[in-house]
Amino acid sequence: MPSTHALTPGRLTRRVLNPFVMWLNRRGLSLHGAHTLAVRGRASGALRHAPVNPLELDGRTYLVAPRGHVQWTHNLRAAGTAELRLGKRVRPFSAVELADREKPRVLRAYARRWSEVGRYFSELGVGRDATLPQWRETAEHFPVFALTFHSPAGGGTGTGARDAAESGDAAGSGERAGGADGQATFDPVRAGGPEPGAGRP
Repeated sequence: MPSTHALTPGRLTRRVLNPFVMWLNRRGLSLHGAHTLAVRGRASGALRHAPVNPLELDGRTYLVAPRGHVQWTHNLRAAGTAELRLGKRVRPFSAVELADREKPRVLRAYARRWSEVGRYFSELGVGRDATLPQWRETAEHFPVFALTFHSPAGGGTGTGARDAAESGDAAGSGERAGGADGQATFDPVRAGGPEPGAGRP
């Protein structure tokens, strides 16, 4: 049975910290590497937003969900495409979810890069010093997506000419990305809410 592991963010993270991180992002400021993920909701098709920490590793960019199978992971899995945003810089991409056997080195690199999210991984007995076999045993609980960008990084508007109004969007109950998961990274940034009946990052 597929993992439904997800850690639900607290009210402070959902209502204050995540919106603050995305507010900074809209002004071109990145807190500890955070970007805003803009992805279509799998039911409504409306844009949903979540703070995430893209990981650069061996020339590739990855999104990791340390809180588990949260809302933005469900939306990205369904949509297959999304955008990373920071100020006026909009980077459309296609996402491919990694198989569990491909995740360990990415998960280990992520845990070492953002040690502040260690408590999310430690829920399942892994952390920055875990071995690759240990990461392999828990890989199913942490979605990882490899990104392929559609155009060179640069200023653009992509799907989000209306980003200023939507980036802090808190609507979209069963499919909302913001406040339900991101990769979110350190507590404010890595928050993301679980799918009803599932769980979150």
